[in-house]
This record gives sequence, C-alpha cells and structure tokens, in this order.
Amino acid sequence: MISIPTIYLLDTNILVHYIRDSALARRIEATYSLRVQATGPIISVVTEGEIESLALQLNWGPQRLRRLRDLLGRLISVPLDFGGVIEAYARISTHTRHAGVPMGDNDLWIAATAHATGARLLTTDKDFDHLDPLFVHRDWIDPKLTP
Repeated sequence: MISIPTIYLLDTNILVHYIRDSALARRIEATYSLRVQATGPIISVVTEGEIESLALQLNWGPQRLRRLRDLLGRLISVPLDFGGVIEAYARISTHTRHAGVPMGDNDLWIAATAHATGARLLTTDKDFDHLDPLFVHRDWIDPKLTP
C-alpha cells in the first residue's frame, strides 16, 4: 500500500513562532518534523504578505529577518490563482456569511488555499474551527502549551 504524505499549510502564526524560535515552534517541529519532510510545508501568498507586513510593523532586526528569509526560502508559496483557490474562497466566504461567523479576508484566502491544495492547515488560533471538516482539515495547536 502506498502512503501519501500529508501536506501541511502553515498559518501566519506558525511562521511567527518558527521565526522567534519559540518553545512552541520546537514542540511543533517535534510533532510534525516540518523541516525534514520530503514534501515541505506550503503557505498561501497571503501569509507571505502578512509575515512581511508584520516584520515591518514590528521593526524586526537582522537576526529575525534572516530567519524570515531562510524560512520563506524553504516554503512553497501558493498563489491566489492556483487552481481552485478562487472558487474555494467564494464558497467558504458564502458559507461563513450564511453561518453568521465573521472571518477576515486573509483567513478566508488561507482556508481557500488549504482547501484547493488538499493541505492540512496548522494554526494556533480558532478562526478556522467552523470550517473543519467541511472545507479544511486543521490541526489546532494550543499556543499556551509548551514542551
């Protein structure tokens, strides 16, 4: 039987923990081995924009910027025009509005990217809970727990 590896899509908050080299990042790495997987993690291009904006807003120094560049260099950034992303965005956006669940546009794009790619979403926030498992499969990582 052939085993298909899980592809993980990382939410922006996961990248922040990796760049900060936090205890939570070490726990995520111990659990998921993201750095050594044959099929590396992916991100939405929206996540790339969010993390670049955060770096500017928080005036990250050279060490964090190096970690950011290194991390982004190892991830595959999925563009919004990737097959199925726009359609997934429309469906997920409609679903959340009908359900009365407010959701930011960036999270909608991230969820749409996870849906279109079939990737499992890793996140430390609860913004995607109402979409699992209908549109995305996500692993919620409690940011309060450390190894």
